[in-house]
Amino acid sequence: MIDVAIIGSGPAGLSAAIALRKRGLRQVVVLERDSEAGGVPRHCAHPPYGLREFGRIMTGPSYAQRLADDARAIGVQIRLLHSVTQLLPDGVLEIATPNGRQRLQAKRVLIATGVRETPRSARLLSGDRPLGVLNTGALQAYIALQGLIPFRRPVILGSELVSLSAIATCRSHGIRPAAVIETNARPTARFPLTLLPRLLGIPVFLGCAVTAIHGTDRVEAVTLQSTDGGTTRDIACDGVLLTGRFLPEASLIRASHLTLDPATQGPAIDQFGRCSDPRYFAAGNILRAVETAGWSFREGQRIAHCLAADLEGRLPSASASLEIRAGDNLKLVLPQRLTSPSKALGKQTLELRVAQGVTGRLRLRHGDVTLYERPLTALPERRILIPIGALDLANLTGTIVAEILT
Repeated sequence: MIDVAIIGSGPAGLSAAIALRKRGLRQVVVLERDSEAGGVPRHCAHPPYGLREFGRIMTGPSYAQRLADDARAIGVQIRLLHSVTQLLPDGVLEIATPNGRQRLQAKRVLIATGVRETPRSARLLSGDRPLGVLNTGALQAYIALQGLIPFRRPVILGSELVSLSAIATCRSHGIRPAAVIETNARPTARFPLTLLPRLLGIPVFLGCAVTAIHGTDRVEAVTLQSTDGGTTRDIACDGVLLTGRFLPEASLIRASHLTLDPATQGPAIDQFGRCSDPRYFAAGNILRAVETAGWSFREGQRIAHCLAADLEGRLPSASASLEIRAGDNLKLVLPQRLTSPSKALGKQTLELRVAQGVTGRLRLRHGDVTLYERPLTALPERRILIPIGALDLANLTGTIVAEILT
């Protein structure tokens, strides 16, 4: 039996592994299904990465390599081409490896498998099935890992932060996007980042959706329609780049005994990152979609310290906890359970998000008793934080509801 198995070698997984080794744990093993460690950043050949973590601005591949090098230097075992296929009770993992199926048991398991983008099928995009329709991860993998340019004049669907990353990837490799298309009335990414497409001369269509993709062998055009059912137009292009609409990479959890939160689509956790089976912890974008590499790095470190404290017998029992539920006008709340709050360990804030822009009053209530309330104007997918220390949780049991009153 090893001390800790970590599933995933992105920023959350590797930062956690480094923190655990620094805490003195001898056997820390990272299981990575790909042939290289580093997660999504190794595909993103542009800055800015690493300023808070390493005090310098780095490209994604340099950042990923630095994380992997630091982990190996401190004694972390990174096992590449090891794909976990099943999570079992008692910290037992079924793994597919180049040498066949293996079983590994760990005192604790940290799940850090990250996110994936919603594919075309789940977006219900009609039309032909030509070459040239792909998501950001595929684009960056084609370019960074295989040196391939899949198109020259794509339209980009979405305006999240990853959409701007996709624009940067395109522009740095001679790809000139034909348009950026967003179904909402305003961009999702924060201002002034949303100025990037216009500064580069890329038309931006807000409140519009692609209703059909045209082409035989390759993409030739898309049909664009305003979301209010008004005007339509065709835009000539040779590709469609699907960005954002991330979902936690939670297929392992769906097939396991662990509790899945229907709101986040990731594992339900307490503020220490502990899952419904207390041998399992989770950190990074598996918990929600989607945060930055830096946020995931810091979250991995914080949850690693909780995991180490648990092995030392210093975490509160997982048996007694308050449930936190997202109510009216909220998309999600994280963590979904609170045990005894700690100023030294675990998450210090509740993280909330909305799916649609909203203005009103943010309220947390326990039955008819208001625990927290403040005015709020929130935009889609923006992080909303409530300090856990601001809540009087003494002697409470049952469920706390977070909601926005409009």
